[in-house]
Amino acid sequence: MITNYEVFRSELTMSKEDVIRELYRENTDRISIKKEATAVKNLTRIIDSTLRLANSKGFHAMTLRDLCADSGMSMGGLYAYIRNKDDLIHLIQSHGFIITRRTLQHYTADLDDPRERLYAAIKAHLYLSELMRAWFYFSYMEAKSLPEPEKRDAIAIELEIESIFQTVIEDGIREKVFADKNARLVASLIKAMLQDWYLKRRKYRDQEVSVDQYALVLRDVVESYISVSI
Repeated sequence: MITNYEVFRSELTMSKEDVIRELYRENTDRISIKKEATAVKNLTRIIDSTLRLANSKGFHAMTLRDLCADSGMSMGGLYAYIRNKDDLIHLIQSHGFIITRRTLQHYTADLDDPRERLYAAIKAHLYLSELMRAWFYFSYMEAKSLPEPEKRDAIAIELEIESIFQTVIEDGIREKVFADKNARLVASLIKAMLQDWYLKRRKYRDQEVSVDQYALVLRDVVESYISVSI
């Protein structure tokens, strides 16, 4: 069970390197570098630089030459990993999706009580978006202009993440822990409130609201609607 954001940040079981390694293995048909250690190291540089540039000047304004300058890679070196910006989007999106899916599954898998599982899912998603705000912001802002294959993948993963919340709520309804509400709609509303945190970060910073406080309030709001009245 996650206690707070600092604990989450320190105990996140899958390292960034592990995720990049999985990303490399899923994209060996696109990447010409065969030495895994080298590929993982350079993919990390490419992803970090892309998110940094996208959040400072915008992904569409960013060029591959900008990416080379920021990452310290040559154009030839970069082409060993991506052929164009569509390939780059694919890598960035895949990277974030792997982390999000794994994190929610990891922190909810061993919890039997639906209330605990729902709160764990809320905190895991919220804390991950705090830790990886650049990716979450990028993914949301670029969603409309993604190439069609990546757009379909983005929609699919969005529904998959919502389904995790929906399944927990449906389990709670069956166990009569939660009231008989529209589980899919509640899951969508939870996702929207989670998005508000990383899309409107300044608003909550001005209110001096911490990520732990936001998680607690979000849980209370959701439970006040779906909990069974005594």
